[in-house]
Amino acid sequence: MDSDSPEQAPSAPAPAGDDAPLYAVFGASGYIGSHLVPELLGAGCRVRAIARNREVLAARGWEGAELAAADALRPETLPEALAGADIAYYLVHSMGSGKDFGRLDIEAARNFAHAAAEAGVQRIVYLGGLVPESASSAHILSRQQTGDTLREGRVPVTELRAGIIVGPGSAAFEVMRDLVLHLPVMVTPRWVFASSPPIALQDLLEYLRRAPQAPGTAGRILDVAGPEHLTYAQMMRTLAEEAGRRPPRIIPVPLLSPKLSSYWLRLITAVPTPIARALIEGLREDYTADDSEIRQLVPQQLLDFRSAVQAVFRAERENAVAARWTEGAFMFRDYRVDYSYHAKKASGSATTSASPAAAWSVVTAIGGSNRYYYANALWKIRETLDWMLGGPGRNYGRRHPTELRIGDMVDSWRVIGLEPERRLTLWFGMRAPGSGVMEIELKPLSEGGTQITVSNHWHPAGVWGLLYWYALYPAHSLVFSGLARAIGTRAEALPAASGARSTTPGPG
Repeated sequence: MDSDSPEQAPSAPAPAGDDAPLYAVFGASGYIGSHLVPELLGAGCRVRAIARNREVLAARGWEGAELAAADALRPETLPEALAGADIAYYLVHSMGSGKDFGRLDIEAARNFAHAAAEAGVQRIVYLGGLVPESASSAHILSRQQTGDTLREGRVPVTELRAGIIVGPGSAAFEVMRDLVLHLPVMVTPRWVFASSPPIALQDLLEYLRRAPQAPGTAGRILDVAGPEHLTYAQMMRTLAEEAGRRPPRIIPVPLLSPKLSSYWLRLITAVPTPIARALIEGLREDYTADDSEIRQLVPQQLLDFRSAVQAVFRAERENAVAARWTEGAFMFRDYRVDYSYHAKKASGSATTSASPAAAWSVVTAIGGSNRYYYANALWKIRETLDWMLGGPGRNYGRRHPTELRIGDMVDSWRVIGLEPERRLTLWFGMRAPGSGVMEIELKPLSEGGTQITVSNHWHPAGVWGLLYWYALYPAHSLVFSGLARAIGTRAEALPAASGARSTTPGPG
């Protein structure tokens, strides 16, 4: 096309018919799975998204995808989830399950391989990790053993092995983001100069989508990688530059082993500790990839590392609006690339005999003259401290005493999500090193009544944001449990507790 010609928008893919191949994405709520499902849907594929919790999948809003719940460690749940599937992606691991994760990974893979064969699945696609010849990390070896176990079954397996994935939410990328955007000087182990071939998330998704249909990929183990081999130091410098920050000064020392490094990560990054620890312990050596075969089988133009980082920041800006809290959503990070993608969470729950409608009338009257129903003295102290620091902590009031709409201020909170009788999402407006939301969720119980859950999701800004979180965590756990109970108690006291909302709760 001539460069001066107006760019034409690509036509939308035609919806897949009932006789089109069915792609089952097992582990659809995980990092890769949650990106692969919309990638397949966008290509016009029939997709069944599978995870242990179906409600988590329903919250994704994947129009056109079938949703199913199954657990590879509960083999009885697998036949129905895999029924009719032609291609099954296996994207699960048990790193968060403690020291026994290796055994659990093998057990889960064995169950899945058997169930896939019984269901008539034609191909399993597994995403593993690059494996150096001298690999000793339990995490890396477990990924390799998982692939071996899947290959013991009757269904042909295509295993793609990747190193660092450059995408929003990728553990390796988020650890680097948290380090370089908050530490002007980094005292690091020598492994910071080890090298790896990072791959852009979008390029990896393209390989995953096209590999099972490409001739010659059945029964193969294929390395996938970007076009460069870079040291971690080089990657971190580039990331800082693209974020508009001065690259940190890196001082390597011989005493910090990867294992020792993993212990202080809890104070540096909000990436879940088991995942960050497994990642760091795998950095003992250089990683190499021979991706010549996959480039021939599934040709595509690959992004270099700098372009991949630019794509991350662009994707975050373009997907800034969300109707409820979602891990990594840019709006809940106050539109800041230096606020951690992963959030810390504190929550409390209670059940009440009142209906969701009655509980909702209490929820929507929160703040203002009603205050916060529980531990108001603690709320007052926090608000006063914020006011002393020049924040809006003492901006009391609301537009209407009982009604809420998107954009309303409730004292220093802003309403950013509103699902009547289901969920209220409030953005935290006081001064703090990070960004957070409070969500109050109502769930009707089958036996009658309502479960009330109050949650705080906090995206810290580096070390100070994490220290702030840990200092307040005990108070958060106490306050949110008490708030959930107080909402239930007030809802039960309303004349309309078993039906429609008609009475406004009085001040606390």
